[in-house]
Amino acid sequence: MKIVSIKASLHRHAIRVDGIAEALEQRQFVYVEVETDTGHTGFGVTGQFLPWAVIPCIENHIFPVLKGMDPRETEKIHHAVWKKLNPRAYTGVISNALSAVDIALWDLRGKAEGRSVAGLLGGYSDRCAAYATFGYSYFNHEELAEYASKFVDMGFDAIKMVVGDDGHDWKEDARRVKAVRRAIPDEVELLIDGNYFFSPAEARLLCREIEDCGITWFEEPVHQNDTRAMADLRMHTGIPLAAGQMEGHRWRFRDLVLHQAIDFVQPNCCYNGGYTESLKVAHMAQAFNLPIANGGGWPIFNMHLMAGLMNGGRVEFHYGMWEAGKRFFKGAPDPDGNTLVIPQAPGLGFTPDRDQLQDCRVASADDATSAQDAHGYTRRQKGN
Repeated sequence: MKIVSIKASLHRHAIRVDGIAEALEQRQFVYVEVETDTGHTGFGVTGQFLPWAVIPCIENHIFPVLKGMDPRETEKIHHAVWKKLNPRAYTGVISNALSAVDIALWDLRGKAEGRSVAGLLGGYSDRCAAYATFGYSYFNHEELAEYASKFVDMGFDAIKMVVGDDGHDWKEDARRVKAVRRAIPDEVELLIDGNYFFSPAEARLLCREIEDCGITWFEEPVHQNDTRAMADLRMHTGIPLAAGQMEGHRWRFRDLVLHQAIDFVQPNCCYNGGYTESLKVAHMAQAFNLPIANGGGWPIFNMHLMAGLMNGGRVEFHYGMWEAGKRFFKGAPDPDGNTLVIPQAPGLGFTPDRDQLQDCRVASADDATSAQDAHGYTRRQKGN
């Protein structure tokens, strides 16, 4: 079996957030298909970041290196990409591009061997736990409470909200967290995500104010995932810390672990070099008795990593990515309460909806949306 073609394209999905005026979540993603000389195909995705650099990286750089190689030999393929394209261990574009290709390779292998990707990765379980990301930074207190209750009523026993926004300070974030904590049952886990927003001092002050809220983890609390600053924060708070979704390779994760900066390791196969690199990160976490969990969304791809490994944790059902998964991929599973069951079909277990992909394809940079921020949603104007 030899690789004969790799094609990449950009697609966009926009949805209204129910009941929230002027709220629009937009998701762009790069879709990749790998074809072999035997007719087997596999597909994968990466997220919205710098797509007009990611696509030519895949088609003009990675494909020439992989052409003629056996897609099942993922270690050999990664070695070739690292040696020829990334000997200085860049992250960003090259990691995202490799992620989408690698996911497609594992999908292809699973189909060829009649096994799920979760089975190929280790087969620890046929299911994993899930959590819902419900709380956008532009929600007011009442909207936060309403949406938190909505997802609890759907059966989720863990929910996550965003903290950190240019429109308010850490004191307001503390009030927002407390408003949600009051609105949900004590047994429901509450997670918060800073998206790199806070300075070390601000993160420490916020943690001090919400220590009694029973926070399961504070995700990406400080600028640039500064390992030194997170290690210091971790020494001064009882709130567990989580990070890693955008770290492009195992060496960045190694720094987070060795600095004792995090309690939850968060590889995301759509950004960390695919399953091949994320598997290395997960095994490293095992050696330090650390759980892994999914941050950064795309649950239908990351569920295989979480279910396949003994230290696998929760997958993130972020509203926009959840809806995008259902729209563009036939057979994409929904969680049943807080549990997600891995499909029995081989490979990823679901298939692309080519009509929907074609309908939402973005043909050029001129057509790409400029209405979203770095997190994928359009903000309401202040005061609304």
